Amino acid sequence: MKALILVGGFGTRLRPLTLSVPKPLVDFGNKPMILHQIEALKEVGVTEVVLAINYQPEVMLNFLKDFESKLGIKITCSQETEPLGTAGPLALARDKLVDGSGDPFFVLNSDVISEYPFAELIQFHKAHGGEATIMVTKVDEPSKYGVVVMEEATGKVERFVEKPKAFVGNKINAGIYLLNPSVLDRIELKPTSIEKEVFPRIAADSGLFAMVLPGFWMDIGQPRDYITGLRLYLDSLRKKAPGKLASGAHVLGNVLVHETAVIGEGCLIGPDVAVGPGCVVEAGVRLSRCTVMRGARVKQHACVSSSIIGWHSTVGKWARVENMTILGEDVHVCDEIYSNGGVVLPHKEIKSSILKPEIVM
Repeated sequence: MKALILVGGFGTRLRPLTLSVPKPLVDFGNKPMILHQIEALKEVGVTEVVLAINYQPEVMLNFLKDFESKLGIKITCSQETEPLGTAGPLALARDKLVDGSGDPFFVLNSDVISEYPFAELIQFHKAHGGEATIMVTKVDEPSKYGVVVMEEATGKVERFVEKPKAFVGNKINAGIYLLNPSVLDRIELKPTSIEKEVFPRIAADSGLFAMVLPGFWMDIGQPRDYITGLRLYLDSLRKKAPGKLASGAHVLGNVLVHETAVIGEGCLIGPDVAVGPGCVVEAGVRLSRCTVMRGARVKQHACVSSSIIGWHSTVGKWARVENMTILGEDVHVCDEIYSNGGVVLPHKEIKSSILKPEIVM
């Protein structure tokens, strides 16, 4: 089987992290976002993953070459010269996706994190015999999204309603699809939306089915959702693989600490924290609801909450970093500094406090 991951553009919503690497390579739960997807695809027998990309394909491919051999899966790029929306890239990658076997192929949005129940998705798709399956997830506020109206018993999709004013349902498109090759005959090589143009036509022909995603789901393309997504991901690890989580007197709730990270005496870490490879957390530090990425250092008695500390950055002694502060790569926050929602571009030194949320160029 094959899969296409829609990587797309610049990842502006996750700047300053995406100033250093393309968005799918930003660490999430101590490994690049896209790797969570590729590993899950490999598990259900996918042999080739195509990345639909219009930005820095060399960086992506060089990085993923290591994983190709480790995972034993072929990873290629399909590069757009102009943005083609969410359906155009399928037409562009047609030759890579169709191998004459007639097997369906996966399409994923690269920002989506979940438990990826691909085996169940394949089973459901084969059982209903339709042309396409989309995964849907239940949300509390459907009026902010496009809602999928479906038959509860069969999963057959009737129609889509964009940002409904009145309640029509609470299920939204989760950005995970399994499509028969025939879907490609419906897509022209031009900027096209799979959600607004292609799927409604398949639904009108009674060929579109939806499966409700079990477990958690999050689009982690922006910082606040990234932090929420981390909480949901760690919750899921607690249920499925609790051995991967840290434990001990210094740990509160769900915490992921890479084996090469060093944690000092008298720290309190958690809940909902990921500490990456090669990180150093010195004595007396408090971390909660945050990610500390590869090679970063948090010095003695500093406090970090609801924030993202980028690669090789430093938080000084007795510093306090909170309220969606995001430090890009190689940012150095001096001792005793306070950051309230500062978004700091790479390679900066912060010598004075950031008292209200702002971007530090």
